[in-house]
Amino acid sequence: MMASKEKVVLKNPFGTKMTSSSTRDRLIEVGLELMRKHGYGATGLQEILHAAGVPKGSFYHHFGSKEEFTAAVIERYFTLEAKHVDTVLSNTRQTPLKRLRRYFEELIQMAGQSAPIAGCLLGSLSLEVADASPLLQSCLSFSFTQWQAAIASVVREAVEKGELPQSTKPESLAGFLLNSWEGALLRSQADENDAPLKDFLRFVFDDLLAK
Repeated sequence: MMASKEKVVLKNPFGTKMTSSSTRDRLIEVGLELMRKHGYGATGLQEILHAAGVPKGSFYHHFGSKEEFTAAVIERYFTLEAKHVDTVLSNTRQTPLKRLRRYFEELIQMAGQSAPIAGCLLGSLSLEVADASPLLQSCLSFSFTQWQAAIASVVREAVEKGELPQSTKPESLAGFLLNSWEGALLRSQADENDAPLKDFLRFVFDDLLAK
């Protein structure tokens, strides 16, 4: 993801082992899909093992606990999302604000009610496990901080190119946008329609950030 000009060093809580394992990858892939569909608590170890076709011994060869496994699932989810961030927000053929709008438009298609699996894993796990697991809380916070930094870098570019006022605080605005997006996404799931997401898009880009 694009780095902020203000260098901030964050401790990576994931503790990823630099090893390649098709069994480990398969478990994470299945766990990601199941947790996105059903959440942390409703996704049992036996369900994961059955769906992945992996014996219990192989699971514990790679992960010490379900909590450690979930940290790896969060990392995989964030890595995939980061690729989308880079693809859209680094496209310099568009102005910064156009890139940012396009990014959130695509997020509606990826996480809204018409998506294969609606919602955001980071948001749903934050509600479900962040207050019960220091490890997962740290992983979730780290992911949101990195996501915010990527948005802030585009906001900063918009300021430099005159699309936003010089008084704009990129990190604060990026945090507001991300937090508002997550709130709109939660409301969208409660209402089972994309109106909150479209309202977010319209208010942010047609009013808040419009010249």
